[in-house]
Amino acid sequence: MKKTLNTSSKHRKRLLETIGVEAAPKEQRATPWYQFAIIQIAIAANAGNFLIPALAVMEGGLTFSEGVLATSFGAIAGFILVSLLSLPGARLGVPAQYAVRTMLGSKGARYISSPIRTLTSLYWFSVQTIGGTMVIQHLMLRLTGIDIPFHFFSVPFAMLMVILAIIGFEAVKKATTFFLPLLLIGEGTILYIYFTTSGRTLSQETLEMNISASGSMMLLYASLAFVQYVSGVNAAADMTRYAKSPKHGFFGLLTGNTIGFIITAVIGCASASLFNHINPYISSTNQTTSPMLISIITATAIVSMISINISNAYTGGYSLLNTFSRLTRIQSAVLFGTFGVICSGFPTLVSEAESFISILGGMIIPISAIISSDFLVVKRMRLTSESLLLLKDSQSLNPYAFLLIMCGGITYFLLPQSASPGFLTFVILFVLYPIVMKGKSYGNVQKKVEIV
Repeated sequence: MKKTLNTSSKHRKRLLETIGVEAAPKEQRATPWYQFAIIQIAIAANAGNFLIPALAVMEGGLTFSEGVLATSFGAIAGFILVSLLSLPGARLGVPAQYAVRTMLGSKGARYISSPIRTLTSLYWFSVQTIGGTMVIQHLMLRLTGIDIPFHFFSVPFAMLMVILAIIGFEAVKKATTFFLPLLLIGEGTILYIYFTTSGRTLSQETLEMNISASGSMMLLYASLAFVQYVSGVNAAADMTRYAKSPKHGFFGLLTGNTIGFIITAVIGCASASLFNHINPYISSTNQTTSPMLISIITATAIVSMISINISNAYTGGYSLLNTFSRLTRIQSAVLFGTFGVICSGFPTLVSEAESFISILGGMIIPISAIISSDFLVVKRMRLTSESLLLLKDSQSLNPYAFLLIMCGGITYFLLPQSASPGFLTFVILFVLYPIVMKGKSYGNVQKKVEIV
């Protein structure tokens, strides 16, 4: 009887992921590269990610092919950095924001980087839920003729996504693996409608590589795509800490993100090019009266929203945990989820999105630049024993990074929007940081022995 109870107890413990900022046990670091690729492909195509490709065509005046090429180039450049910044956490088995302590110091990571990352994840969780709910409302109205209240969808969906994030990485893997075939069917359905609609079609003239737009406009939208995704360097290792090896994590993220975004860019640019609409879920269903096709696309919209927000809630919980280290992982996930559900009930977060995104960009982009430059250039992608000791030094702070982050934020808000302030700020700080850090150190440790 006692043995049975012990077995049952162990089974219950495995139901929820309880590992916090401490290193994941080696026996649990067994996730292959293709599983990470599946996760990233599954979370790629959503209403928020269609935005930049669609705007490249609608407001930037780019053709279909130009929009896909420009935004894909910028996004893939960002994905390369995100994949590289997954290596510290994957090598140590720790979440991203905890690994950031080796770059900004414990105080810098806990009280500067992690709170900003938490706010960013919380905002995007809320916006994805609100935007997804609005799309689902529209599609359900088309399908049933009934205008269902906003909160009837937003609150239950937000709670479901939070519950899956609380369960942990295993839930993320299983959910995205289950959702991926459904998402691909839905995305295929959208493209089928685009190619067979009785109205305009993607003609040969639209599809051919006609690079006629000014190089400056293509560069602008490439930089916007880069900025949108490079902020992921702050959370890249939250899942790859469970990778079979750092290489598996790196190639899984890069492959999945690249494939996922190219699909997203094709659909987003097609929606803008054919129908001058920013949301493919709506533009495609507007071209058909088939209940079956509308149902498939509605299900795809729901699944895409759930997929991306499981990731937002999961990484946001770890950022919160790095700040409030006395919490358990479950407690931090519940706390993040509670705020996420509450914020998802305020559509103003979407209607005032431009202001919120600008403010968050001024905070997250300078931090992303410093973190990237520190690991890739200053540390040359290796961690020393000095760096690892910073994980335990609760009083350490990188004052040079803090000063540059402040200057970068000011620069971001001073630059005009037409100059792509996020991209310019990132480049300036990325280049300047190694120069400032040359010959300098901080914290109470001096020994520099290369370990990982």
